[in-house]
Amino acid sequence: MTTEKKNIRHLSLSELEQYFETLGEKKFRVRQVWEWLWQKHAHHFDDMTNLSKELRQRLADHFSFPALTVDATQYSADGTIKSRFRTADHHLVEGVLIPTDERKTACVSSQIGCSLSCKFCATGYMQRKRNLDYDEIYDEVVLINQQSERVYEKKLTNIVFMGMGEPLLNYKNVLKAIERITNPNDGLGMSPRRITVSTAGVAKMIKQLGDDKVRFKLALSLHAANDQKRNEIMGINETNNIKALIEALNYFYQQTGNEITFEYILFKDFNDSKQDADELIKIYRQVPADLINIIEYNPIEQALFSKPEENAIEQFMNHLEKNRVNARLRRSRGKDIDAACGQLANKDQ
Repeated sequence: MTTEKKNIRHLSLSELEQYFETLGEKKFRVRQVWEWLWQKHAHHFDDMTNLSKELRQRLADHFSFPALTVDATQYSADGTIKSRFRTADHHLVEGVLIPTDERKTACVSSQIGCSLSCKFCATGYMQRKRNLDYDEIYDEVVLINQQSERVYEKKLTNIVFMGMGEPLLNYKNVLKAIERITNPNDGLGMSPRRITVSTAGVAKMIKQLGDDKVRFKLALSLHAANDQKRNEIMGINETNNIKALIEALNYFYQQTGNEITFEYILFKDFNDSKQDADELIKIYRQVPADLINIIEYNPIEQALFSKPEENAIEQFMNHLEKNRVNARLRRSRGKDIDAACGQLANKDQ
């Protein structure tokens, strides 16, 4: 019986040091390998060119080194780039690079598929195959950053966990990936203030973020401002209702002082009336939220929702503005390549 090799990136620095001691290797070799894993972004033992062939072979014999690869890339007319990544065990997952003049944002996934089945989201119609490991999430960011440098000659400025899956249902891996991404010495050194984790609303885990004193921003995908409507489109609301979410968000803010954003997709004749806007304002007043992102709906084959007329969107925005709500209309990017909000589904390209 062969024992499964341990993923080398799942070792801590001290575990790697212990292994090198058993080989009788010099201490500086550990640092070289660690740099290849987390700073030079090697994806194979053969990439570690300052190690002897013999040592590389010993590492390959002893450890596995699963890494994401780019399976397919699509370029939108608006500059958005969607990548389909393949995992070492042959699952597919998507990530998106969203460029503007000021920002280069990576939209990354945390799960392969999703278990939440939100009615308006293409990923919600897929099965959840498994969680992504923290090194796979890290790979997504590294690969999208390399793309940004290659195409736009700029590094990533922001990361949003708004791709496939519910980040708070893969809590440990998401936090560990962010730890790596923000590590100035052994990672990408990105400021946690430039990272936003978006959740459909897992109240218990929002409170856990507060207890863990995280330093990144939080976005709540609200999309309906009363429980009846939210239950209709987001099954998670039945166990995490709006009252519980308001309480959890306030707790998160008390513990961290971090920025909170609401995400609200407008659906024609469902949540776009003046009454809906008033209910949204009421929620906004109960949470120290910085902003409400009003999002254009991107139709998907499986759902019957459609986007409101422009004048309905304008009226909704004006009503929020009149009531001194800090709201911003987020126009969709990458619609032509199914890369916009709610469209990620690993479709054949």
